[in-house]
Amino acid sequence: MLSWMTSLADATRARTLRLVERHELTVAELCTILQAPQSTVSRHLKVLADEGWVTARPDGTSRLYRFASEGLEPAARRLWSLLRDQTARMPVAEQDDHRLAGVVAERRTRSQAFFSTSAGQWDRLRREMFGARFDALAIAGLLDERWTVGDLGCGTGQMAEALAPFVASVVAVESSRAMLKAARQRLGALDNVRLEHGELEQLPLEDGSLDAATLCLVLHHLADPAAALAEAHRVLRSDGRLLIVDMFEHDRAEYRQQMGHVWLGFSRTQIEQWLDAAGFGGIRIRALPADPQVKGPALFVASARRAGRSNGHASAR
Repeated sequence: MLSWMTSLADATRARTLRLVERHELTVAELCTILQAPQSTVSRHLKVLADEGWVTARPDGTSRLYRFASEGLEPAARRLWSLLRDQTARMPVAEQDDHRLAGVVAERRTRSQAFFSTSAGQWDRLRREMFGARFDALAIAGLLDERWTVGDLGCGTGQMAEALAPFVASVVAVESSRAMLKAARQRLGALDNVRLEHGELEQLPLEDGSLDAATLCLVLHHLADPAAALAEAHRVLRSDGRLLIVDMFEHDRAEYRQQMGHVWLGFSRTQIEQWLDAAGFGGIRIRALPADPQVKGPALFVASARRAGRSNGHASAR
């Protein structure tokens, strides 16, 4: 029992075991999910294999690792059941789940390409000719061309640049003067974009002046996200829409020093409570698909509506 406890007394090994219990995975796939170097993952796998927790089988030039459920003693099973439940509650476990889903999805894509040459050929050609996610940019074409949209916390203006061709006007608000200067350089040629300097907790905008607003990777930088959501509610017209993109809870404490993050992501419950308290309805929160190639925490998109009815558009008033 002490030997089993010793082999599991490491968070990375517990996370690894939780992953290979659900899917057979290669070292490279585990490196992607755990965001750890190959030497670290291989070392942890050796400890788990030596203690009988995992087994491996060859798969071409790689090896697939899986949980050794058949060979475990009943006491070991009970020990792992307890630890698995605790590991699943760690903030990083949700990140692992999103990346695992991305790895499995990528594996399915490779399998489909193998069995359907023509489909695989078209996907490759489309990526080479037009990029991986041109469709995500094109979706902005569904926006109402009469709308005034607020890009709250616009940074260097990337979101405002994507929205401007499809709406009547964009109001880009940013508290950092350095970021605002960069946004002005990017957006200077767009005559329907207005740049404003101001804090998101005290927006320099009139009540009901926006038809829609975005907060893209902004809330985790704010000391009081709830106040920013209340302000977003104030400046939206009745039935106006709010779109939030941010990170799920994670354990990357180094982000506080490296990038000035105040919050290490958010839970669904936290975002729902803040939006509800601000007066929003129609709240929807969805995880964004995990990209196995990126290194950041998993993202979510939240949308909500300011309750009420309106006969016009902010841009027409």
